[in-house]
Amino acid sequence: MAGPDDAARRPGFGTEDLLAAPAGEPGGAGHRDGAENGPDPLLAPGEVTELRDRWQSVQTGFVDDPRQAVREADELVATTIRSLAATFAGHRRDLERQWSEGDAATEELRLVLRRYRSFFERLLER
Repeated sequence: MAGPDDAARRPGFGTEDLLAAPAGEPGGAGHRDGAENGPDPLLAPGEVTELRDRWQSVQTGFVDDPRQAVREADELVATTIRSLAATFAGHRRDLERQWSEGDAATEELRLVLRRYRSFFERLLER
């Protein structure tokens, strides 16, 4: 039997619609949020390239020294997590600065929340 909370989980009844992009904006009605637009990148393109190159080196090194490759993989993942944390710390500082100056408009906050949601969902992907 459907309860009162079930309505909040249906499209059009929760915050998903409030947080959805307006028409014409990436991700909004009339705008395809597919491969050409996708979610905002979590890291700068140059940093992604460097991390991928390092990962390739780790994989190649596995043949000669599996233990060392696993240690390097661990460090590479830790480095990537630190970089992600630094990126979000910078976003948070910028947002806090806007709040202290009274400049954070509701639309800007909505977009920030959408970015957080996108990041959160990507972290939980299987």
